[in-house]
Amino acid sequence: MKNNYVLIDYENVQPKSLAVLSGHEFKVIVFVGANQVKIPFELASALQALGSNAEYVKIGGNGPNALDFHIAFYVGQLAEKDPNAYFHIISKDTGFDSLIKHLKGRKIFAQREKELAEIPLLRISNATSIGEKLEAIVKSLAARGHSRPRKVKTLANTINALFFKKLEESELVEIIEQMKKQRMIVVENESISYKPPISHH
Repeated sequence: MKNNYVLIDYENVQPKSLAVLSGHEFKVIVFVGANQVKIPFELASALQALGSNAEYVKIGGNGPNALDFHIAFYVGQLAEKDPNAYFHIISKDTGFDSLIKHLKGRKIFAQREKELAEIPLLRISNATSIGEKLEAIVKSLAARGHSRPRKVKTLANTINALFFKKLEESELVEIIEQMKKQRMIVVENESISYKPPISHH
């Protein structure tokens, strides 16, 4: 199982609680701006409950992108130590997108989400309808860049693994059929090519 790191740009996104993360093994790092002197009790106690899986990083200086540079540095450091990890940068700041593109080019899984609930793993565990499941699958496959499954069988196994191997065979077939119908994928002789919104090329 990959480690999932959640790096929260607290100047930009202030989650009130971390309840949405409960039941999942996430490592959470909250980056706090130099001028941010208060953290809500609920968030502080939720982070405390995560024990060694949570930490704060207080930014020393001010500057338009000071906090962003800290996050970029930490992602680089963590990716060096844990190259198979999955990084979730929680921020509304589109400035991170070029960094994420670069990371994907280096085969490092990274994604920016505007809020915690958008993390693919959470969307997956909360998805009930086929539509919600498809949305979560698209987001997860898009984040994989060039390491997406190339065969139908591998895609089915990948989707089932995303849903913690809880999907029935019939549901997997239906999901792949829907992906074909909506032209997210094209299948020729069991080989898959991806189309937008999964592939951006």
